[in-house]
Amino acid sequence: MFLEKIHHVAIIASDYEKSKHFYTEILELPIIRENYRADRDSYKLDLQVGTSEIELFSFPNPPERPNTPEAVGLRHLCFYTEDVEAAVEKLEAKGIECEPIRMDDYTNKKFTFFKDPDGLPLELHE
Repeated sequence: MFLEKIHHVAIIASDYEKSKHFYTEILELPIIRENYRADRDSYKLDLQVGTSEIELFSFPNPPERPNTPEAVGLRHLCFYTEDVEAAVEKLEAKGIECEPIRMDDYTNKKFTFFKDPDGLPLELHE
């Protein structure tokens, strides 16, 4: 196979500071680098997730995303965790609402969903 791993996922935020706080303070993702691109009036924040990255962008007046998870395009972003219950407790202690924990019928592993400040569906999966 010539594809080895996911290098990064790009997210466009409607409120850069609010999303930066969510991903760095709530989810505790380390910042790799942050750049302001004056020619685009845009920030680009690179965050570490294991061996992958999230690129968090800001743009002036970005269009809204379809809010149904079944819309064409990226459905959700999933994070692996060794303990979904502990991760949910940590998120809920920080004021983040999570769906009830469920069992994946195919892997028999626990999972749940929560949302980022723009309503992007995020999943936790063991």
